[in-house]
Amino acid sequence: MNTASLKNDYKERIAPALMKEFGYKSIMEVPKLKKIVLNQGLGIAVADKKIIEMAINEMTAITGQKAVPTISKKDISNFKLRKKMPIGVRVTLHGDRMYEFLERLVKVALPRIRDFKGIENKLDGRGNYTLGIHEQIIFPEINIENVSRILGMNITLATTAKTDEEGLALLKEFGLPFKKN
Repeated sequence: MNTASLKNDYKERIAPALMKEFGYKSIMEVPKLKKIVLNQGLGIAVADKKIIEMAINEMTAITGQKAVPTISKKDISNFKLRKKMPIGVRVTLHGDRMYEFLERLVKVALPRIRDFKGIENKLDGRGNYTLGIHEQIIFPEINIENVSRILGMNITLATTAKTDEEGLALLKEFGLPFKKN
């Protein structure tokens, strides 16, 4: 896949458009995408250790980068949780892999969601956006026959935007399908 297409689109079209819209004096002021973090919290993995291995394999297939397990920080007896037990999986994407993943998310994965009407346009106050996905099978890299359990995930798009307005404008330019209010 051509990874440069979204990256070049940012340099040639998106950055100048945002510079004009917000009146930045320097190209360095224009917000950009820093990283994309994919995270799966797997509380059910306390009972079955194979779930973590399957989640790591699926997340690695989706992103093209090795996923790492997240480890519990403390003991919680009500959840049968011990310190340093694997309870989730995460991947942090930067650079070309980040742009490649974003392009696949916008053009392939999101349109595959049933009854899809767009994503919420609520940012975190600092220009970052987190999207919750209920099924990992929307990604074409996942073979449905090999899936034993449907798992959701959070996808966080971290930007250098100072405000939600700037972050929303940047993500809209990247083609994220926000709901119309």
